[in-house]
Amino acid sequence: MKFPYTEKVLEHFKNPRNVGKMENPDGKGLEGSPACGDMVAVYLQVNPDTQIIEDIKFESYGCASNIATASIITELAKGKTIDEAKKISWQEATEELGGLPPVKAHCSVLAVEGLRAAIRDYEEKHGLVTEQEPTTVDVIRSRLKHVMNPMAGLDIVRTELVTKMEINDGVVRILLDLPSNHQFAANIKEEVLEKIESLWDVKEVNVVFTE
Repeated sequence: MKFPYTEKVLEHFKNPRNVGKMENPDGKGLEGSPACGDMVAVYLQVNPDTQIIEDIKFESYGCASNIATASIITELAKGKTIDEAKKISWQEATEELGGLPPVKAHCSVLAVEGLRAAIRDYEEKHGLVTEQEPTTVDVIRSRLKHVMNPMAGLDIVRTELVTKMEINDGVVRILLDLPSNHQFAANIKEEVLEKIESLWDVKEVNVVFTE
């Protein structure tokens, strides 16, 4: 039986590039879920004058393909402008690795989405978003699906930790079915604020816990 991974995939799996968490990144993206088997976080440091990605890191939870594709995508993005990095495709990543088993193609898609999420986060934080659609409850819900519930390994929406979402005149109110003194309360609140505060028309975000 032929081994399903190329030598380049194995090389990036055994010796991944740009691994680790970046403190105070200019942009951060998180895609996937450990409960689904794969997750990747991407961190960016961008030169504000040239818009070039000067440093990039990733953290991965998953299989060899997940780690290898995240590694190769950070290599492809480093040194590019954010506009150039947006154009990196999962097909390009797969080709750079010499191919992936069809069943693992989603890993390259996940890594690309992580990169694009980090770029979008950077653009929102720096007022670079050109398409300024009004923030709705659906937009908030979509963002909160990227906030993990550490107790379940799934996001806080699917695990019904979020009981209510409201937006009124730029003020967002999110109710969580979690006591404020819970061990994960502070971390979840920080993640929620990070995902919602960067939206262009949001003035204030209130996270309310059950007492």
